[in-house]
Amino acid sequence: MPIRVAARAVLIHDARLLLVNAYPAGISDLWCAPGGGADMHFGLPENLAREVHEETGLRIAVGAPCLVNEFHSAERGFHQVEVFFRCTLVGGSLRDDWHDPDGVVSQRRWFSPDDLLGIRLKPDSLPDIAFGNGIAYDPLETITR
Repeated sequence: MPIRVAARAVLIHDARLLLVNAYPAGISDLWCAPGGGADMHFGLPENLAREVHEETGLRIAVGAPCLVNEFHSAERGFHQVEVFFRCTLVGGSLRDDWHDPDGVVSQRRWFSPDDLLGIRLKPDSLPDIAFGNGIAYDPLETITR
């Protein structure tokens, strides 16, 4: 199976970071940045804007890359490389009645830096990147649910 490429949004609004729980029916407490796998023949920014809208109902402007993360599961034959982009909110708001058409995202929420201390999220470097100005590479790690 080829390596999957994904794009993810680092979206800060009102000093809070947008995260989603991308496990159907809340089977995990793991949070991550919105986004997903890239469709062929579309650039990563286009893919990301589409994915964020599908998962959250928000419209974004996609900026510069700020983080590259990769993870795998040897048992499932899965390896994903994610490129995170700094994004800006250009429209919409989180609504309780919004549903991801793919049925993957079960929750979406804004988190302050202090809120992030009380949750499980991946990649580990995301809070530092989101609330800082740097760029990073987060080395290959095994998927955890």
